[in-house]
Amino acid sequence: MAKFLDTTGVSYYLQQLINNAHERLILISPYLKINERIKQSLEDKHRLKIDIRMIYGKNELQPEENNWLKSLSSVRTSFCKNLHAKCYLNEQEALITSMNLYEFSEVNNNEMGIHVTKQEDSQLYYDIYAEVQRLIRISDELQISVEKVASKEPVIEATSSAPVVETAAYCISCKVEIKRNPRAPYCLKCYREWAKTKNPAHAEKYCHTCGCEHAASLVKPVCYNCFKQLKTALDFPNATAIKS
Repeated sequence: MAKFLDTTGVSYYLQQLINNAHERLILISPYLKINERIKQSLEDKHRLKIDIRMIYGKNELQPEENNWLKSLSSVRTSFCKNLHAKCYLNEQEALITSMNLYEFSEVNNNEMGIHVTKQEDSQLYYDIYAEVQRLIRISDELQISVEKVASKEPVIEATSSAPVVETAAYCISCKVEIKRNPRAPYCLKCYREWAKTKNPAHAEKYCHTCGCEHAASLVKPVCYNCFKQLKTALDFPNATAIKS
């Protein structure tokens, strides 16, 4: 028969329910926010190729957590509008509770729950399972996207070890102001255009350091006067060292 659980019991049976999943695991919680212990358990089930479904109503994952979840191919996520239910289920048992996933290891809240097994109360288990399947059907299955944690500007490598002085300079193609770095003398937009051909000698219009009109290129991004003044201070590229 169904068993009533207090806060400690809910935490214990939720952990056991996840650990005992051998075929499927369904986690329904309004908030897609996962603590470390749940993460470790899901990673273990992923390694065992268990089918995992997560239904949620609001995503509060940070970019790093999104990327972590994206790496688990066994996990499918679905968005259910106006979801407030908290229900956790495997092929043998179910847990209906007031506890959200992110509150799993919390001790500040007072929670309650009901634990049901298919062996002892099959009709109640199948009633719960049927409602869970209905929620899955009305949910929109979504692919968690990988998010950038930190963006990096493209770098054109050179063999010289001279320091790069990051002060104001100009894109050699459009003259927009950028950081001074002869190894990367393009703004991002013009770099993308250059990357279509990746020709180090492609003719451009402006000196990278002073902005004057100059027959520049990736190999020769500055005018002669600027080169003479800055050749000991900046790391200038050469044709053989450039890598896109």
